Amino acid sequence: MNRLVKHLVFALLSVCSAAFAAGDVSSSADAGASADPVLAATQAAFAKKDWAAAQSGLQKALAGSPQNADYHNLYAYSIRKGANPDMALVFKHYGEALRLNPKHRGAHEYVGEAYLMVGDLAKARQHLAALDKLCFMPCEEYTDLKKAIAAYEARRKP
Repeated sequence: MNRLVKHLVFALLSVCSAAFAAGDVSSSADAGASADPVLAATQAAFAKKDWAAAQSGLQKALAGSPQNADYHNLYAYSIRKGANPDMALVFKHYGEALRLNPKHRGAHEYVGEAYLMVGDLAKARQHLAALDKLCFMPCEEYTDLKKAIAAYEARRKP
C-alpha cells in the first residue's frame, strides 16, 4: 500500500509540474511565436537586434490588434532596447499590456527593468513583488528582474 501511495503522489506531482511549467501563454511571446507571424517576425528581428524593424512590424500589428498585450509588451521592449528610447512611450505600452493582462509576467519583468533605467528602484521592486505573487515557483521573469535589481543596487553602492 505504501508503494502505491508513493506512485500516486509522484504522478500527481508530475501532472502539477507540467501544468505550472505551461504557465500563462500570453506571459511569454516565445510560446506563441510559431503560431503568430507577427511574434515570429519580432523574435527574428530581436535576434538580429534590429529594433527598428521590430518596432515597425509591431506598430502595424498594433494598428490591427490594439487589444493584444503581447504586442504592446514587445513594442515597448523594442523601443527600450533601441537607440534613444522614448521612455514615456515605453511606459505607455507596458502599462497598456498590463491593463489588458495584469498577469503578464513578461510585461512585469520588462517594465521593472525600464524603471531601473530611469532610476525608480521602488517601482521596479513593486513589479518584482507582483511577479513573486504570479509565479508559484520562481519563474524566469522573476529571476531575471531580481538579478537586474541586484545589479542596479550594486552599481549604486558608494
